[in-house]
Amino acid sequence: MLFYRITDGIRVTATPYYLEAHSDPSEPRFVFAYGIRIENVGDQPARLRWRHWFIHDPAAGDSEVQGEGVVGQEPLIAPGGVHEYQSFCVLRGPEGHMEGYYVMERPDGATFQAAIPRFLLRRNQA
Repeated sequence: MLFYRITDGIRVTATPYYLEAHSDPSEPRFVFAYGIRIENVGDQPARLRWRHWFIHDPAAGDSEVQGEGVVGQEPLIAPGGVHEYQSFCVLRGPEGHMEGYYVMERPDGATFQAAIPRFLLRRNQA
């Protein structure tokens, strides 16, 4: 299942999936991976400077994760360019969701928040 949002020429697409081999419902431990594709569909370059995630886990409660860049990088994405990466999330329950934003910076120093769409984390994806 794909989830996407476009903000100021930046399209963020999330593709989540359940990792059964790394999960153990008896603990409980439910591991979800997700692929992120960040596309510059606008006409100006943008550098990803910061990430801010909101994680909703009905079993363990809500949490937030934030920090510089993504997986150790602050990619500059030119018009027509793409940056992709994968990450994961561990929940205490079999479903939840994530969403958030990236702080993007233009060459002139202006910043904006590119929305990360809310995407579902569900053990039994339909």
